[in-house]
Amino acid sequence: MEEGLIYQSVIKEFLQYAALNVLGMLGVSCYILADTFFIAGGLGSDGLTALNLALPVYNLLKGCGMMLGIGSAVKYSIYREQGKQEQSRQLYGTTILTAVLLGIIFSLAGAFGAGGIAGLLGADDAVMDMTATYLRMMLLFAPAFLLNDIGVSYVRNDGNPHLAMAAMITSSFANIVLDYIFIFPMRLGMWGAIFATCLAPCISIGMLLFHIIGKRVLLHKSTACKDARPAEWKIMRCISSGAKGFHISMLKEVGKLGFSSFVTELSSGIVIIVFNMILLHIRGNLAIAAYGVIANISLVVMAMFTGVAQGMQPVVSRLYGRGDSAGRKKVLHCACLVVLGLAAAIYLLLWFGNQDIIALFNSRQDVELAAIASVGMKIYFVAAPFAAFNIVCSMYFAAIERAIPAQVVSLLRGCLLIIPAAFLLAGLFGMTGVWLSFPATEGIVMLVGVMMYITIEKCKSSMKKER
Repeated sequence: MEEGLIYQSVIKEFLQYAALNVLGMLGVSCYILADTFFIAGGLGSDGLTALNLALPVYNLLKGCGMMLGIGSAVKYSIYREQGKQEQSRQLYGTTILTAVLLGIIFSLAGAFGAGGIAGLLGADDAVMDMTATYLRMMLLFAPAFLLNDIGVSYVRNDGNPHLAMAAMITSSFANIVLDYIFIFPMRLGMWGAIFATCLAPCISIGMLLFHIIGKRVLLHKSTACKDARPAEWKIMRCISSGAKGFHISMLKEVGKLGFSSFVTELSSGIVIIVFNMILLHIRGNLAIAAYGVIANISLVVMAMFTGVAQGMQPVVSRLYGRGDSAGRKKVLHCACLVVLGLAAAIYLLLWFGNQDIIALFNSRQDVELAAIASVGMKIYFVAAPFAAFNIVCSMYFAAIERAIPAQVVSLLRGCLLIIPAAFLLAGLFGMTGVWLSFPATEGIVMLVGVMMYITIEKCKSSMKKER
């Protein structure tokens, strides 16, 4: 009876984390949709095309932030459960310094190479200026995007999911308001749209600092931080001390555990690049604009599944750290049920409401664009339940320090299957084949994920019997 109550408490904790994280991720996704909606209204199909061409770079940037944030958060939760305070401090400092250095590299690329990157992504003369403007500003703010992803992950794993959610939602709401102001009353065009987006992580970081400064995350327990200086000085000293020597072994571990999250985020960008190339060849810019609607809706849908997976991670990592295999399995099963239920509800909404949803992004009522997007949406999102399971499965493997299975799932769905599937099916069925390649890939990867999970659990069971 007592064990049952403990597991009820664990499931309740997971559901709380998942609900808060889904709300936060929806907030982040909403400001991406706001970009799409306001750009479509203010700049038309050329603006949509430019936005869609720039999205893969956003996915790359977001993937790097998630890799550092989730990878370090997994180790942080395990260290905290095992009472390893010094390692937690060193991990924190190394991750922050890595984000700053990586952010500077991105910023330099944006300052001096935005036009070249836009050209590589397929921008033609009609959309080159808008695409380059979007990329330049986004990359200049790269340090803020990276540090925000790390801050959200740490605050969530340090027992404050409410603040993590509030920071994401508040910054997203501010972005939506600023999007409208900059694009319409101030008429700043694409520059205004991306500037509003870039201010969002800055607002979020400002809110997260209340937790980091107020509670000092765990750093107040470190001897390196026990002095009479203000909290801000203590944090800087801990970061400096933790990053001294750069702790390359910790960074490798973070990269290994966070790589699956990186690929999960990057896969959206890879799919967009491949689909853009194929669709441009089949139907030109109009097809890319139609896919831009689908891609942005996909970002919201995948964000919901990612929110459940990220809500599962702190709970599973803590249970893994204390050796509770039965508890983490219960959390995994619950997470799968939640995302599969979400997937079913989402597909029904997109099937019956696709015309109304497309109309939100089709301000000029382009009949051909609406027809392409409607057919594509119904086929493309057949992948929803498969993708939901794969995202949860990959995060689960990472949360229990099974880096290779997590990477296999992410790599298969991110590039190893989706790219050949897109070209093959497009060659066979044209545009219908492009839409089919996504559900085909996710379905195959789900079967691989199930087999790896069964194999891992069988190996663990046999090892226990031998003992």
